[in-house]
Amino acid sequence: MSENTTPHKRTGTKQKILKVSTTLFSELGYKGTSVRKIAKEVGIRESAIYNHYKSKEEIFLEVAKGIFSSPFSKNEPDIKESAMKGKAFLQNFTMQYKLLTFDKSNENMFRLLMIELFANKELREQFMSEFHDKNVKMLSEAFFIMMQNSLIRSQDPMMISYEFLSTLFYMRLQVTLMRFDNDSTTAISTQFEKHVEFFWESIRI
Repeated sequence: MSENTTPHKRTGTKQKILKVSTTLFSELGYKGTSVRKIAKEVGIRESAIYNHYKSKEEIFLEVAKGIFSSPFSKNEPDIKESAMKGKAFLQNFTMQYKLLTFDKSNENMFRLLMIELFANKELREQFMSEFHDKNVKMLSEAFFIMMQNSLIRSQDPMMISYEFLSTLFYMRLQVTLMRFDNDSTTAISTQFEKHVEFFWESIRI
């Protein structure tokens, strides 16, 4: 009986460590968060943390992976089927991205990660892999399928992906900066949908 429950217990503890760490990192920063503080909030001994992670940096990188990941990372779509929907595919991608942008805990971590990117090479590599490369690759494939099916004009799918994603990333950064200064983000909240409308009109046949 114990052999069946132990893996589940470990998985549950690992998820709790990530959840607590996300909160502490976003509130206290990377330097202000210690393994001891994480363990205390989780309710386990400090030494028990090392049964799941080698170091605080490894925990931080795991948290960052979730923040940087694709909007579809938890429910990866069938690209061939989704891309055939054309504009609806871009709307869905953008809506998921918008939800991540305005999620408070996600936003706080995103702000911290923007700072830590300049201090941590492994984090920079992870950012390029998890956020940039995966998103550009997925969007490029989707745009290529749309071109093959005469939904949009034939162009360089990689370049179109850069154009589409860069605006979304800029708006995410803008929201983060505005909230840092306690400015209202109401005006920008509709820009995500307007971006899709403008972009689709510029590429569709």
